[in-house]
Amino acid sequence: MKNFTSAKDVTDLAGLVQLARDIKADPFRFRDVGKEKTMVLLFFNPSLRTRLSTEKAALNLGMQVISMNADQGWTLEFEEGAIMNAGSAEHVKEAAAVVSQYADIIGIRTFPGLKDREKDYTEQVIEAFKKYASAPIVSLESATRHPLQSLADVITIEEFKKRARPKVVLSWAPHVRALPQAVPNSFVEWMKIANVDLVVTNPEGYELADEFMDGVQLEYDQQKAFEGADFIYAKNWSSYREYGQILSQDEAWRISQDKMVNWANNAYFMHCLPVRRNVVVEDAVLDGPNSIVIKQANNRTWAAQAVLKKVLEEM
Repeated sequence: MKNFTSAKDVTDLAGLVQLARDIKADPFRFRDVGKEKTMVLLFFNPSLRTRLSTEKAALNLGMQVISMNADQGWTLEFEEGAIMNAGSAEHVKEAAAVVSQYADIIGIRTFPGLKDREKDYTEQVIEAFKKYASAPIVSLESATRHPLQSLADVITIEEFKKRARPKVVLSWAPHVRALPQAVPNSFVEWMKIANVDLVVTNPEGYELADEFMDGVQLEYDQQKAFEGADFIYAKNWSSYREYGQILSQDEAWRISQDKMVNWANNAYFMHCLPVRRNVVVEDAVLDGPNSIVIKQANNRTWAAQAVLKKVLEEM
């Protein structure tokens, strides 16, 4: 695995999931794999779970870790042939090359601007670092994907499933802010190669991009989508069609205990966190016995550790 930026970088998902579960059972069994190696984490946006879990994963493998809040005063230029007489102080060509002198692996977290769909969906930051860095790139979330989160989601479903091929529902839920499509895009991409039956449910106007939804069942009736579900994954996202816009804040889409009990198959509740209580989901669901969001968050470490081990072994 040279880079890790999407599900396309994974050739054996079942093997990667099993590796993560093996690591979870014995976190320090590969403590020498990253010995005398350094991981540099560049955060162009704030992070809690991603930062802590990735740092812990790298440390468990024996790596040294340097984290940088790249959003604080480091203004990069990404355009080819740019005349840099404005705000940007450094071009990504030099920046990526220089960071590569200090890092054996580079982790990058960046969000979309939600203004220019074409720009966001070309993954300008991640792709530029892949082009100009000599070190492998691991996505800690990008404009359109969150692969480490999605791998953790697959691991969590594998741990809790009660039948060989469970029904998994990704449900849009209301939110007070316009959020990226990265988590739902990535979740769909990974579920398509996992051993699950996936249904996506959202109000009209919130359809995800065709490149992710091709071949996936879309249901506009949330109750119908929930029928027989083993896992309900709630997430808000802004519109792809009317890019970055909030088209609805319909509270009828909030995940309630009544829906989980009476519509779904006594389903497990999942969310990537952070979550706005009683906006996205009721307290009764989050605090109930079928909420596995904390265990899901815990699996972020083992997902990252499995990926880093694979990258280190191919260096």
